[in-house]
Amino acid sequence: MLATFVHILKADSIRGLYRGLSASLLRQITYSTTRFGIYSELKETFTTARSSPSLPYLIAMASTSGFLGGIAGNPADVLNVRMQHDAALPVDKRRNYRNALDGLIRMTREEGWRSQWRGVWPNSLRAMLMTASQLASYDSFKRILLANTSLQDNLTTHFTASLLAGFVATTVCSPVDVIKTRVMSAKDSEGLLGLLSRTIKHEGVGWMFRGWVPSFVRLGPHTIATFLFLEQHKTIYRYLKGLDDL
Repeated sequence: MLATFVHILKADSIRGLYRGLSASLLRQITYSTTRFGIYSELKETFTTARSSPSLPYLIAMASTSGFLGGIAGNPADVLNVRMQHDAALPVDKRRNYRNALDGLIRMTREEGWRSQWRGVWPNSLRAMLMTASQLASYDSFKRILLANTSLQDNLTTHFTASLLAGFVATTVCSPVDVIKTRVMSAKDSEGLLGLLSRTIKHEGVGWMFRGWVPSFVRLGPHTIATFLFLEQHKTIYRYLKGLDDL
């Protein structure tokens, strides 16, 4: 991971660390907004004054939300992977998209509209696993902490539950992340089964957790920041609506 970091700095300076920022923002707008919105609506629908959804129901709701979010965010995800992967390619093979909009236009013009949906099924599977392991596990860890410790519903509980959720999400999604990245960054449209077969043949089963540490370094803080912001947003929203006190 350190060698990759140094290589990026040498090749593209500090700007290389933010390669694909516009695609990443577009992905969050399409993917994250969809999955969080649908999950919240489903959880609110199935929550009553007497009971809350159990873990299997939370996983089912999160998986559904993640699947739909994965489909909605796939074009931006393809762009994000390509723009971040550009620095690792020889100069003559780089795509050099200027931004997300330029990338979408060029992908459609040069490769057809189907290119935006490359890897949509492994990506949607990854989104299902991510949302289930992130959202459902966060809610479960939060319930466990509140029920079995002296912690209250505050920042300490939110931080601890989100840290644990980030660990679970990274571990569950690592194999799919590897496959998704290779499918989306490929020049040739190799089939998923063919790619899996070739990867296992040449790399064994260790490929499933390749890059786990940098993935956790990225996903851990992201998960923590997401849920801390989400909890504070809900608190402020309920206060403004007159439902709770701050």
